Amino acid sequence: MGKRKKSSRKPAPARQKVPLDTTFTCLFCHHDKSVTVRMDRKEGVATLVCKVCDQRFQSKVNHLTEAVDIYSEWIDACDAAQDNDEHIPRRAAASSSRAAPAVDSDDD
Repeated sequence: MGKRKKSSRKPAPARQKVPLDTTFTCLFCHHDKSVTVRMDRKEGVATLVCKVCDQRFQSKVNHLTEAVDIYSEWIDACDAAQDNDEHIPRRAAASSSRAAPAVDSDDD
């Protein structure tokens, strides 16, 4: 048996890992790169904070959780809260600053 012939093909370039974002846009004040996520893996808690408007969100984490996952959970929680608010009937606001007249329920 002889030696193998060397291939004239170039080896495939190693894939470079694209780093995930760690700062995000705030949903409330719309400032770019104002939201940061701090993860305490020992405690199993992540805290998301906006530096501008001080919005906060906490979530549970595990060993696979990344900052972008917490940001996505925050977006989902905000959407869910907004959907719940739409289903709650609102009381009509008074058109003047005077109190409404009292209703007398005495039957004579």
